[in-house]
Amino acid sequence: NILRFEKDFPGASIFRLEQNYRSTPEILAAASGLIANNTSRLGKTLWTERADGEPIYVRGVWDGEAEARMIGDEIEKLHGTKTSLDEIAILVRASFQMREFEERLIILSLPYRVVGGPRFYERHEIRDAIAYLRLIHQPADDLAFERIVNVPRRGIGQSTLKTIHLFAREQSISLSEAASHLVETDEITARARNALRRFGDDVERWRIMAQELNHIELTENVLDESGYTEMWKMDKSPDAPGRLENLKELVSALAEFDSLGGFLEHVSLVMDRDAVGTGEMLSLMTLHAAKGLEFEHVFLPGWEEDVFPNRRSVDEGGIAALEEERRLAYVGLTRAKLKAHVSFVASRRIYNQWLSCVPSRFIEELPDAHVEITSDQGLYGGQSNFAAL
Repeated sequence: NILRFEKDFPGASIFRLEQNYRSTPEILAAASGLIANNTSRLGKTLWTERADGEPIYVRGVWDGEAEARMIGDEIEKLHGTKTSLDEIAILVRASFQMREFEERLIILSLPYRVVGGPRFYERHEIRDAIAYLRLIHQPADDLAFERIVNVPRRGIGQSTLKTIHLFAREQSISLSEAASHLVETDEITARARNALRRFGDDVERWRIMAQELNHIELTENVLDESGYTEMWKMDKSPDAPGRLENLKELVSALAEFDSLGGFLEHVSLVMDRDAVGTGEMLSLMTLHAAKGLEFEHVFLPGWEEDVFPNRRSVDEGGIAALEEERRLAYVGLTRAKLKAHVSFVASRRIYNQWLSCVPSRFIEELPDAHVEITSDQGLYGGQSNFAAL
């Protein structure tokens, strides 16, 4: 609508609102240099009365874990110099990137809020997947049984669940045991009996599988054989691809633990923490959710090709999508009032696979005069000029 405005309303006066009241001249100059690479835009020259600030800090590290440690350490330093956590934000391109930062912030006891959505382990699809694993690990887990007995839909309705609950209470047994007894009676419909029997057989098979496979392979098999992954693949809602990405990130998280029991214990500890606080909290959110917000310090991790710009978006939308990705980068940089910290990694575990990464093209597009680039020793053969890579 904006790009077509002059054509739709010939002779209209155009006023460019170019004064920026938020960011330093350094941040504005770097962001303006970046967005100038977009062709579909109405140009403007931002200016500010604020004093000169610091350049955009770009840091290259070895992997995602090192990136989370580095950002966590920087936030600790800022907080130690009396910077309010309310004035600090971590902005990611996709929600699946949040998990590593949440894990690190919990370790450092830094309170945080996830803006625009739940925390990683509180997400609907993650809670479903963990319920499957809990039921396999602990047959008497009634909450897990009830959550996933009909997810995906198996034809086990509320009436059947009520019968299972009543029988379990009468016999003082778990819901799983009650279901096993009821499939041998005529107290529930034939359709529900068959569905319950198949579900029970699946869970038993997965428990045997848990003795033979590691917890990562087990989880991949359970998500596939239960039909849970397929359910989200068939879902046409706009958030379905993101849910699939989160499930793949969950599988990646399992690689950090020696056993399924150790992982489930960790999740319980994380979930038991009080998620509602009244004091200072740093903000963790996607770039989409950050529009209109501002913070003194903004951390922008994951600036690598295929992560940001997002490969799926660019593959589907071409040049227009790439320009939208660049606008998101512009949004991220200009959320910062004092300092913007950009980071990238040389290798990243994505969907439980280690992938070699190269810095995002957006880093190369930042004007040299307004950027300070450093990297871990030996990264990319010691290169500090990433345009040469």
